Amino acid sequence: MKRKTSKERTLTDGFGKPVEDDQNSVTAGRSGPVLVQDIHLIEKLAHFDRERIPERVVHAKGAGAYGHFEVTADVTKYTKAKFLNKVGKRTEVFARFSTVGGEKGSADSERDPRGFAVKFYTEEGNYDMVGNNTPVFFIRDAIKFPDFIHTQKRNPATNLKDPNMFWDFLSLTPESIHQVTILFSDRGTPATFRHMNGYTSHTYKWYNDKGEHYWIKLHFKTEQGIENMTGEEADEMRKVDPDHATRDLHASIERGVFPSWRVEAQIMTPEDAENYRFDPFDITKVWPHGDVPPITIGRMVLNRNPDNYFAEVEQSAFSPANFVPGIAASPDKLLQGRLFSYHDTHRHRLGANYHLIPVNQPKGTLANHYMRDGPMMTGDNGGAGPNYYPNTFNGPEPDIKAGEPAFDLQGKAARQRHDHPNSDFIQAGDLYSKVMSDQDRKHLISNIVGHMSGAEERIKYRQTALFYLANADYGKRVAKGLKLDLKRVKELASMTQEDRVKATV
Repeated sequence: MKRKTSKERTLTDGFGKPVEDDQNSVTAGRSGPVLVQDIHLIEKLAHFDRERIPERVVHAKGAGAYGHFEVTADVTKYTKAKFLNKVGKRTEVFARFSTVGGEKGSADSERDPRGFAVKFYTEEGNYDMVGNNTPVFFIRDAIKFPDFIHTQKRNPATNLKDPNMFWDFLSLTPESIHQVTILFSDRGTPATFRHMNGYTSHTYKWYNDKGEHYWIKLHFKTEQGIENMTGEEADEMRKVDPDHATRDLHASIERGVFPSWRVEAQIMTPEDAENYRFDPFDITKVWPHGDVPPITIGRMVLNRNPDNYFAEVEQSAFSPANFVPGIAASPDKLLQGRLFSYHDTHRHRLGANYHLIPVNQPKGTLANHYMRDGPMMTGDNGGAGPNYYPNTFNGPEPDIKAGEPAFDLQGKAARQRHDHPNSDFIQAGDLYSKVMSDQDRKHLISNIVGHMSGAEERIKYRQTALFYLANADYGKRVAKGLKLDLKRVKELASMTQEDRVKATV
């Protein structure tokens, strides 16, 4: 902790009045009772009663740090975003890393995706990259998200983690197989926050001054090298130090060893996207590097720890809807839901004026709008200026140049299933057979078998059939580990998903 200067050392109440005694309540006589006129006591207790804000529903436990992003390649052909308009240009950033499904008190070494969020304080406002340490996700439609997260939390009857809930949902959601395969590999237990990559996962749109647009994905590649823990090592770390990754990030920066990431972009033209072999907006799929080679565009370095965890890390609020001119959303259905949900959850957790919290305020420009009033209005609330638009009192005006180029939409408005012809199982199978080593596959099977062993047999069969569909060896080895009848697994794998579900209800 930093020592206070002499001017800062006088204890005051919340309004600046000096406090003469912070160890003894005002009482009638030495033994009391306590008098209600002891305002300092009442305010101290009242604030204590309210000092816990609601926990994040997801990404509850995290660590953060400040640093900078530096442009290393010319990308002005693709985007007019000003913070990307010059090689060598630096922009201040704040990054937060987190576990996803666990509570705030969970261990850093839990098997879980890791949140990887970066706030860029640009001269055109804040741009937030809100991703994970994996390039894909479990579901492709936001309407499934509350159900998915419920299955990762606690059983409503027992208040215990429940493998039946976990695997029942995943086995009913075949699109999850790619992310499940990553999660139960050693990539599901990163050694530290410094030794993992980050990804936008979603596809986004970049557009230039000419109105041309491109579809992009960003990758933050750790320059420390990838380091993961085995399942056994992660279990042991939970016992030894449940906060090891939080501790590691802070300690590394404190001793001057600043973590860094090489930032890469995959860029696809609209014409290529139109005829691509996978749905380019499906977050359960990657763009293979052979199809869309990544190019290095920048470097991120974290070099300053927060002064106060609550003020800066706990109250930091990221949203994939925070864009700047030159960057916009794609038709990705999961992203479309997140564009609403993130701002909404911040309003619930931090209040309507959460954007006024210093860590969330823009630093490269001024916020200038007509939103007024509400709880925790700590700014000047627009001062004497108008609180409506249009007006003739010199209020802020829209800038037509800030808009994104239009793109065509077509099709019927209805609840429609994803019907892209390419299977949900191809990339998971390729990951298993072409990317993983023998040791990786051994750990993957062991982790899955250990976790799924507590689920009901019918659920084991249904999920194992999905592994078999991804890769026959994958399914066979899981079936062997769980002591399942392989003939039954193959039979289920040969069915449609609807029939497979009927057969295992």
